[in-house]
Amino acid sequence: MRTITYKRYEDSAREDRSTPRVCVIIPAIMRPSGSSGYSVIVRNLSLSGVAREALTGMAAGTQVRRTMPGLMAIQAKVIWNDCNIVGCEFSTMLNPAALQNLLTRFPA
Repeated sequence: MRTITYKRYEDSAREDRSTPRVCVIIPAIMRPSGSSGYSVIVRNLSLSGVAREALTGMAAGTQVRRTMPGLMAIQAKVIWNDCNIVGCEFSTMLNPAALQNLLTRFPA
């Protein structure tokens, strides 16, 4: 049985989930603060966040840096984790041109 962990409701309520999400398959690197990075697969992407396939016990609220091909590392926070998919909110929204560039290179 999967256990999904969330951060506090007050924090989750502030998450901007109004931007459209696009299903993709993009290789990326995720690095929790104070740890080394490891390979993940981005499964959906929006201007405000990302869901990635990653077997991890990272708790909601964990700060991570995410790097995708052609982009600088972006700070994000784990919002939820269901043991093999991790949902993260970007600290700063992704530039629309950068999102379009990724979608052109890695079609949905």
